[in-house]
Order: sequence, then structure tokens, then C-alpha cells
Amino acid sequence: MRSGTKARRFLSRHWSRFTRRAWLAAALWLAGVVVVAACQKPPSDLAGDGSFVRLPACSGRQFETCPGQQISAAWYGEETTLYPHGVLGDAIEYSRLEVYTSAEHATACGTKSVRLGKQHVFEDLAPRLVDLDGDGTAEIITIRSHVDKGAQIAIYGGGGDDAQLKLIAATPYIGRRNRWLAPVGAADLDRDGYVEIAYVDRPHLAKTLRVWRFRDGKLEPVADQPGLTNHRIGQDFITSGIRDCGQGPEMITVDAGWDRVMVSRLQGGQIRTTALGPFEGRASVDQALTCS
Repeated sequence: MRSGTKARRFLSRHWSRFTRRAWLAAALWLAGVVVVAACQKPPSDLAGDGSFVRLPACSGRQFETCPGQQISAAWYGEETTLYPHGVLGDAIEYSRLEVYTSAEHATACGTKSVRLGKQHVFEDLAPRLVDLDGDGTAEIITIRSHVDKGAQIAIYGGGGDDAQLKLIAATPYIGRRNRWLAPVGAADLDRDGYVEIAYVDRPHLAKTLRVWRFRDGKLEPVADQPGLTNHRIGQDFITSGIRDCGQGPEMITVDAGWDRVMVSRLQGGQIRTTALGPFEGRASVDQALTCS
């Protein structure tokens, strides 16, 4: 257990139901889970429970270096109660993001990091490693929350001439304290050559699926679709993900009433949504994600 009576956060096999216990989704998010120690491993007093993720290509390695991958792993650290929203089941969030990297100007332990100030926390389950610009190096996708303005998607990269991670791009803040978003996944959803990031804006209130495109180092809005959700207050997992059953990437969520599993496609700049079947708990979404 971590300090106090707060529940531990874990990450299991699909990132999309990222959980402080959850699923690491459908191969479109490049992540894996590893237990680590010492200089080559995140110290237990710094690495957030369940937040250490490694690229699949690097998952068999016990140390931080990974040939052919500039950034091979990422994790959150430095627990904080600065922002006691508790949307994911406890009041503990993180103030530091760290990666293993082979880039120049890394620390002696092969890491780069960023520490947030007193206005932000990572209100998240684990970082997501995704090559957004196709250059062969993963970027780090996070949920960053401002103490007064709420959550946003924030993307970091390892470039630069020092040991600091750099903020590359971010969506606007939701605009109000204690307002959150729940990621669905990232993929080239409309096959235009650019990666899109999908998330549900305020899954307990607005229940709106939003898609943003990453292009030329910036995020641009693409499409919105109301009436969809993927999280209930206090759950330590997110019920959604991205699949590809042979006809291109599709977003899997639940309808706003938690009655049906929904599939959404980005086509012609619009999100087109249809029901797949009844929602019967996480297992029904898991089946949809595995094309069962």
C-alpha cells in the first residue's frame, strides 16, 4: 500500500481500460508493464503504483537502454495531494513524469523528466508511449490537470539540450476545477497519414467523444460526438479502447446510459457511431476490443 489508506494503482493488459488496475488496450497504444529497481529501475519511492510502462519492443529487457528506441519507458512519480479530485478512486496524483532515453543530455541514469509546478498534477493512470509524428521516437501522452482549470491532454517529448522533457502540445483545459477527461486511444483513425487522439470529455457530465489530430507538432480539433462515455466516478479503470478488426481503427466506448457497447468511426471529418450490443460490464467491452 502507498502512504495512508489510499488504494494502490495498477496497470494491466490494455491501456484503454487503463486502470489504476486496468487494461492496456489494443496494440494501438504502445505500452507494456515491467517491474523495475536501482539506477536502471524507478525507485519504489518515486515510481507511482502501476504507472511504469515500456514499449513492447523493449519489454524483454531488464535495463533502461533499448536499441533502436530513443524513449523506451515512462512512469509517473512524486505523489501529491495538491488536487484532491479523487475521480479515479483516491486523492493521490503525480507531479513528475520521467522516461528512460538514449537521447543526448540525459542524466547519468539515462533518464529525462519534467516536474510540474504548484498549478498542475498528472491526474492519470500511466503515461502512454506513442510515435505521433512517425519519426521512430515515441512521444508521451498524459492527462494533466490545472488546479483551477481542469484537465487537458498534454504531450511531452524528449528533445532538447538538457535533461528536461519538453511540452510539445496540449488540448485546451476543460475550463473548470474538478473537470476531467478519459482517454480512448490514439491511431490514424481516418487513414490520412496523421495520428488522432480520442478521449471522452467529462465522462460523467458532458459525455462527449472528442477527436484531435496531431500534425506538425500541434493538436487540432477534428470531430465531436455526444452521448458516449467510458468512466464512472471513483472507478480505477477506463472502459474504452481502439480496435482494428480489418477495416481500420474503430473507437469502442459505452453509450451515455451505460446500456450499450458502441463503436465509432472517424469518416469524412465526422464521427459515425452505432451500437454493437448490450453493455454487460467490462467483459463486453473487452470482447469488442478483441473483435470477438
